Amino acid sequence: MELRNIAIIAHVDHGKTTLVDEMLKQSGVYREGQASVERAMDSNDIERERGITILAKCTSVEWEGARINIVDTPGHADFGGEVERILSMVDGVVLLVDAAEGPMPQTKFVTAKALALGLRPIVVLNKVDKSDAEPDRALNECFDLFANLGADDDQLDFPHLYASGRSGWADTELDGKRENLHDLFELIMKHVPAPSVQTDTESPFRMLATTLGRDNFLGRYLTGRVEAGRLKPGQMIKAIGRDGKLIENFRATKILAFRGLGQTPVDEAVAGDIVAIAGMTKATVADTLCDPSVTEPIPSQPIDPPTISVNFGINDSPLAGRDGDKVQSRVIRDRLMREAEGNVAIKIEDTPGGESFIVSGRGELQMGVLIENMRREGFELSVSRPQVLFRDIDGTRHEPVEEVTIDVDDEYTGAVIEKLTQRKGDLAEMKPGGVGKTRIVAHVPSRGLIGYHGEFLTDTRGTGVLNRVFHEWAPYKGKIEGRRQGVLISMEDGVTVAYALWNLQDRGRFFIGVQEQVYQGMIIGEHNRPNDLEVNPLKGKKLTNMRASGKDEAVVLTTPSRFSLEEAIAYIDNDELVEVTPRHVRLRKRFLDTHERKRNAKTAD
Repeated sequence: MELRNIAIIAHVDHGKTTLVDEMLKQSGVYREGQASVERAMDSNDIERERGITILAKCTSVEWEGARINIVDTPGHADFGGEVERILSMVDGVVLLVDAAEGPMPQTKFVTAKALALGLRPIVVLNKVDKSDAEPDRALNECFDLFANLGADDDQLDFPHLYASGRSGWADTELDGKRENLHDLFELIMKHVPAPSVQTDTESPFRMLATTLGRDNFLGRYLTGRVEAGRLKPGQMIKAIGRDGKLIENFRATKILAFRGLGQTPVDEAVAGDIVAIAGMTKATVADTLCDPSVTEPIPSQPIDPPTISVNFGINDSPLAGRDGDKVQSRVIRDRLMREAEGNVAIKIEDTPGGESFIVSGRGELQMGVLIENMRREGFELSVSRPQVLFRDIDGTRHEPVEEVTIDVDDEYTGAVIEKLTQRKGDLAEMKPGGVGKTRIVAHVPSRGLIGYHGEFLTDTRGTGVLNRVFHEWAPYKGKIEGRRQGVLISMEDGVTVAYALWNLQDRGRFFIGVQEQVYQGMIIGEHNRPNDLEVNPLKGKKLTNMRASGKDEAVVLTTPSRFSLEEAIAYIDNDELVEVTPRHVRLRKRFLDTHERKRNAKTAD
């Protein structure tokens, strides 16, 4: 059977997963009358809620006697660790671009990786039926992008299609028949080469592990493309590291191939196919699984380094253990180590006390998703403010700088540029981005972007779109002004009282409401002034036996501000923590006791 391995890459929300759904439907993966799931490839709860792809997933369709293995890759740069490994498994890429927005930063990030590997792209201009679509402009921008990324002549001579993934059609002409995806399937078969390794079935078995999974029945399994030879269940193979050293010998207990939406056991894996192999206990991502006679590992892609770190600790607040059942540092450490094993973009380090762990990764979104997954699993954590990782290059301190692309209404451009400048950003480009819109491209230190997204949405009344991607390491740009407001700190343990909050309303805005549990050292609001203020939210009205001459004033409270997990992590200062439990996200001071706080503030100065 003829074989094609392709990856679909696109920016967040450009319709990638929806297009894959249509490919599955039209190739007959769903039986007639079978219930089909919308966005079937986004199987993770958080992926469905946020409408983003986090984990790369494989599927396959059969088209006129050939098999096409499709990999749906993440579009967000925070999950780029997935993308880099996946691209080494495929022989072609379908670049999906929104016909209105054109290529965006994450498109640039993933496309650069694909072009560097020599993959020849197919461009699909999606959503051409939208009222603001400009397919010709988007096509020209794709060509410019490829040229800027150093594409060769073959890569620049790319075929393109016009499509609407939601409506289920792709055509070579903009005003074509608009019936189905046949043109897309035919172009993939014609333009994407068959795996060059497919004919190498006589050499000893070799496969590079690209993703790690777990199953309650199978245990650990590694997915990758078979580079050479054949493998049958029960055969003895070994795993070797990137340095060629032996990791383990094991028996391949099961071989699974991707057929439609499921994984199906197969009797043999052959060169060129993408399969999952079970049976190992130690081997992991980037290791080579091979026949015992093989000594040389398959070269694997280097992974971009982490740029931020967050401290994960046990929850030691007075309310600890009320929501979650996983509170011990040992359990937290095991879970983090498991995450790092399967996600090569994350690194875990122990701290001297052993009560907390430094987790380094690509960005705030990646950390937020990890914490959100853990709280849903029943963990309780205390999380610090993200810290940017610095590098020493030629004796000079360097920091990560990101390229920020902002689409904003013209009236808000002044406010956005002012904020970017305050955060040590350099304006690289500013041009019209459609009717009444401006596109701003700036290079901003990663430090300056921590906590900026919420502020940005406020400044643009929720209409702005901000995208970011790692740009370069640059010399340290100096101090960046942090949060200007102080916080309101509870001085008592107990349940909040409406009368007390009403009396304190003129001091600032609250993050909590009435009848909520608070404790000493917990942050309950933002102070109007730059200093922190300790307040008592439990103080009820004093009762007397004297009759009041007039009616009591009605207690009217303003609605408290509630933070999402990412907003809370971005809001806190260096001496503060976020307490995360399955049901609550609370802000607190690192040291709950007021005297201990003052003592540590003096030593810090």
